[in-house]
Amino acid sequence: MSAYRCGLVAVVGRPNVGKSTLINAVMGRKVSIVTAKPQTTRHRILAVHTGADAQIIFVDTPGLHRKAGKAMNRLMNRTAASALADADVVLFVSDVTHWTVEDDDVLRRLKTCRAPVIALLNKVDKVHPKEALLVALQTMSERHDFAEIIPISAQKRDNLDQLMAIIPGYLPESPPLFPEDMHTDRSPDFHAAEIIREKLTLVLHQELPYGLTVQVERYVTEASGVSINAIIWVERDSQKGIVVGKNGGVLKKIGRAARLEIAEQLHRPVHLELWVKVKSNWADNEKDLLSLGYDVP
Repeated sequence: MSAYRCGLVAVVGRPNVGKSTLINAVMGRKVSIVTAKPQTTRHRILAVHTGADAQIIFVDTPGLHRKAGKAMNRLMNRTAASALADADVVLFVSDVTHWTVEDDDVLRRLKTCRAPVIALLNKVDKVHPKEALLVALQTMSERHDFAEIIPISAQKRDNLDQLMAIIPGYLPESPPLFPEDMHTDRSPDFHAAEIIREKLTLVLHQELPYGLTVQVERYVTEASGVSINAIIWVERDSQKGIVVGKNGGVLKKIGRAARLEIAEQLHRPVHLELWVKVKSNWADNEKDLLSLGYDVP
């Protein structure tokens, strides 16, 4: 009988290539929030997949990006880089339909990585004709000496079983690090804050989602359900008006969508109260970021 294996699998790539979608798909549950906007993932989130022969600990990371002007962007880059340093194997996710200079930046970092790197060409369901995929695979093989190159579709779940079968071979022999029934290292109040932020990002447009964050002040589980009080922090008074909306309409819409999803995940009623407050320039202040729950590697 082969020995049990367990290790860290860092999932990296430029913003918005499908890293969180991939992790949610292999986990069969929502561990990380997902939107079409870049930089939705801001935190390092562990997703623990326990099988009969291996425990795979996926590390969902913020997208590595060039423009690191604000403290939050620099912090997100450091978070992704520290996940790379700790990984036993790296999954490098790129969009098969187009390669960018940001992909080049990520690949440059990976060339100094000690762990084996598996390249995942995501969104293969968008490739037509299919012969173009062979060209993409050949081009990818010329970019770096990858341990494996696997075409996948995170959204359609194409080739994910193959990926999950391959990963344990790259992990060290080790007993599981987490209990069998544990799926993530993040707390219920963290997930509640993330779901609220996801709904904000989906409802609001332009640049505003990058100027706001969510902090859960109170999370109480009672016999009747879960009671949550949360603050939506914005950087300017003008942003507060946008988030609240006319007669509070936008805030009500966001609150209802978040409450319904949290209740669905918890399988119990949820009472959610939201406030919008201004904290000037919070995204460019490391002290504020720490107080708002951001990781500082």
